[in-house]
Amino acid sequence: MLLGRSVDGRAIYAVELGDRRLPTSLLLVGCIHGNEPAGIPVARALEAHPPAAHVWVIDDLNPDGVAADTRQNAQGIDLNRNLPWRWRPLSHQSGQYSGPRALYAPEARLAERFILRARPHVTVWFHQPLAVVDQSGGDPAVERRFARLAGMRETRLTRYPGSAVGWQNHVLPATTAFVVELPPGRVSHALSERLLGALHAIAAG
Repeated sequence: MLLGRSVDGRAIYAVELGDRRLPTSLLLVGCIHGNEPAGIPVARALEAHPPAAHVWVIDDLNPDGVAADTRQNAQGIDLNRNLPWRWRPLSHQSGQYSGPRALYAPEARLAERFILRARPHVTVWFHQPLAVVDQSGGDPAVERRFARLAGMRETRLTRYPGSAVGWQNHVLPATTAFVVELPPGRVSHALSERLLGALHAIAAG
């Protein structure tokens, strides 16, 4: 499904997998910061080996940033600071410019529209490079289980204004969105296999 286009006109797609008659059990977002692209191959691997549950995958929410190897989109906006929950102005100098207002970036707007429509039970947002599963404010049992299955350390990172997981956990309180920080560089085959197993298990409930 074409969700929309980036600032520079690149297409942003969501791929639907599994039994669409079921509620959406999992949404995986492979990349939101353009210089943190290691989750894209993992997202595509999930598309190639889908679980039986109803799953959506957005490989890349920030294709302009990936093309430019920048954290931000083509407007210089950090998409993970541009969602409405507790949004506040952050400057360009911070490296996390949040835009002139919440949902100013088209990529943030299309993500908001899609997530409110799909209402995924669990959403995993891939980032880099800390190699941890973040306690992001959803169901801690889900986060803990994912970390155990993926063989990753669990910790609580800073909660930032205007973040995707903060917004989701606020507007969809019966669901869980959390950050998985992948290691720097490319994801190893062994870790990729563990992540796929964890994603399958979480999707199955």
